[in-house]
Amino acid sequence: MILTKSKLITFSLLVTISLLPFFGQAQSQSAYKVKTIVIDAGHGGHDSGAKGHQTLEKHLALQVALKLGKLIEAELPGVKVLYTRKTDEFVELYKRIYYANDNHADLFISIHCNSGGVSRVTSRNKKGKRVTSSVLNTSAKGTETLVSGYGRLGEQDAAIRENASLLLESNYKDNYQGFDPKDPESYIVFSLMKNQFRDQSIKLASYMQNEYVKSGRTNRGVWEKSLAVLARAGMPAVLTEIGFISNPAEEEFMMTDAGQNEITQNLLNAIKTFKRSVER
Repeated sequence: MILTKSKLITFSLLVTISLLPFFGQAQSQSAYKVKTIVIDAGHGGHDSGAKGHQTLEKHLALQVALKLGKLIEAELPGVKVLYTRKTDEFVELYKRIYYANDNHADLFISIHCNSGGVSRVTSRNKKGKRVTSSVLNTSAKGTETLVSGYGRLGEQDAAIRENASLLLESNYKDNYQGFDPKDPESYIVFSLMKNQFRDQSIKLASYMQNEYVKSGRTNRGVWEKSLAVLARAGMPAVLTEIGFISNPAEEEFMMTDAGQNEITQNLLNAIKTFKRSVER
């Protein structure tokens, strides 16, 4: 993909125009209230996401998303909760954030599970022949929360993995103005999608990580990544990786009611802290 100056300017203008309805909200910090929260369960349908030994990312993400929504409604009266999906269905990434923008959401929270990835290992079989096999990394653990950004090329692994869902959409090049998740130059374009809620997104992400740490989870930090699902957010937006599905212990934890209750309580506490900080 060749990015000409005219294309970059045109793309930048399109993004700016799409965010104009939200400029007033950002400029009036004192009037900002958290009234509507959109919860996004990552992946779904034919897009299973990361695979564990016992389950799939799409299932865990949905279970946690639905529990978090019920908890918010129970403990934050007056806050409306909306979901990008409530069943095992595939929803295009651009439709998820458009849904949040169209409903004037004040927060967008995307729930995902991490994966340690696969390594290629070469060994010899009983006949002495060299054999290459794929081995799942089961040692990686912990939580991390992502906000929209472009980062450096060497830090794009998580972004490329999540954005790979774009390729499952029939018209992804039209929906994302030619963005190709396999083309590093496309992340330059995504860097133009900076929005005025960056600071609030980082704040919310930090609160989430702080709550995870209080529960004894390993803190992998807050990262800026070029994630398609966050790029056009007209509100504070984060993607939180609640644990490694490739790690048997963390997968088991995320599958249990106790584990999911702990995770959703962590997220609720972070939302409460963020809400108090912006509404005071």
